[in-house]
Amino acid sequence: MAASNARATSSTDWRLHLPRAPELLFTPLPLAALAAAALALPASAAGRHTQPAPDAPDRPWRPNITANGEIVPGSPSPTSAASTGFVLPTNEALATLPAEPSIDRTRVYDLADLIDLAESRSPATRVAWNAARETALAAGIARSSYLPRLTATALGGFQAVHGRASALGLNAGSDNSVGGGVAALSLQWLLFDFGQRRAIVEGADQATIAADIGFTAAHQALIHQVSLAFYAHAAARSRTASATRSLADAQAVQQAAEQRYQHGVGTVIEVAQAKQATAQARLAEVQAKGATEDAYVDLLAVMGIPPLTKIAIADASGHRLSPALGDDAEKVIASALGRRPDVLAAYASLKASLAGERAARAEFLPKFFVSANGAYAGGDLSLSGLPSIGSGDSPTLNLTNRRLGATIVGGVTVPLYDGGRRKAALEQARTRTDSARATLDRVRNDAIQQMVVANNALRTSLAAHEAAGELQAAAQTTFDAALAAYRNGVGSSTDVMLAERQLLEARNAHSDAYSTALAAAATLALASGVLGGAP
Repeated sequence: MAASNARATSSTDWRLHLPRAPELLFTPLPLAALAAAALALPASAAGRHTQPAPDAPDRPWRPNITANGEIVPGSPSPTSAASTGFVLPTNEALATLPAEPSIDRTRVYDLADLIDLAESRSPATRVAWNAARETALAAGIARSSYLPRLTATALGGFQAVHGRASALGLNAGSDNSVGGGVAALSLQWLLFDFGQRRAIVEGADQATIAADIGFTAAHQALIHQVSLAFYAHAAARSRTASATRSLADAQAVQQAAEQRYQHGVGTVIEVAQAKQATAQARLAEVQAKGATEDAYVDLLAVMGIPPLTKIAIADASGHRLSPALGDDAEKVIASALGRRPDVLAAYASLKASLAGERAARAEFLPKFFVSANGAYAGGDLSLSGLPSIGSGDSPTLNLTNRRLGATIVGGVTVPLYDGGRRKAALEQARTRTDSARATLDRVRNDAIQQMVVANNALRTSLAAHEAAGELQAAAQTTFDAALAAYRNGVGSSTDVMLAERQLLEARNAHSDAYSTALAAAATLALASGVLGGAP
């Protein structure tokens, strides 16, 4: 027993005298030192690194800006300019006017030309175009599910171990290294899924059709907006022309009043009233010109053109308006339901929902697949050791391993239980289908209502245009007769000035009715789904 204890002690002492291999020495820090280090961190670091807020609710914010005026995060430098009140600095990179389109200054643009220009500049049509392209790509992604999935994987690694030891004058050591790599090629192919992929592809195709219909609808809406803005600008120009003619009429009345006063027939009151009417007519002309400029800017905005662009716009006159344009409403409505973009898009959405319902139902059925895998693996093992006794050559061992394998399997997956997920997904698909049917019915009813209202508006505006034409002719006759009578000393100044104001109102009513009728015709064309160009 004593001998055994002595051997154990000797063995223990021998191990204690072996030199330690180099290692990373790590001494845990005391808890107090960690706490002190944490307390030494700035208490307000979060607040100091955030964007500074205004100093007070009634003081302006002083931003940090660069040399060109761009606002950047951080506190303002001491050398930055003082605040100019509640006015932000000018960013020189943004202080540029948008580029004007290529405009022929010598050309007069009619409605068709303006529509072509708007279609090439409008952001709305570009957004619709991108949406159509995106859904087309989604349909291509859905079709890719019919093709196999091929995946390549490559792995490589190397490990080296070096050891040295000495004890009682004896040295021992070893050098080990291992290196290798694996290259694998995997194939997965879904062969049959009871029509699930077909339903998904059909749904994606219907979504693509709906997006393409939306692209067409965006162009029709743009054509309608440009047409309305064009007719509004034409009406404003007509009002300006009427105001100019009214000013000339007022000046003629004033001239007649002054001549009567010079001949001792008229009075100072008549001359003053005539001058007042002339001033009112001049004010009306100024206001009409301002409204025309606003209508011009609105037209450019609808077209997506910078408002400072100068374009010569043609007049909207020359259209023949007939009351027969508002007839055959039922025939127009019946044929329009099959070509309106919103109705066609709702129908495509319904078909996509039905396809989604079929895809959800196919989740309950098995799926057949094939899978293949090919792999190549290689490795090298190198081992050299120094013996503890003797001085011969160091033994060395080198091993190399290469292996190539392939596997092909076929199988079927059968869904058994998923906690009701598939059932809930099927109910969701059915709900979407029911909503799509209801949406189609609502869109059809709204389309009929819009077409009826547009047809009524067209018939009303056509009748108003005809009545306004008769009113203008009668007002013109009344003014001419009143002015002639006043010049001859028969009529009164009150009658001629009243006739002049009524003539201006009749002219404006006639020009407004004309533009309103053209706008109503464009609206009916949009509601009927036939607005493919300038109406």
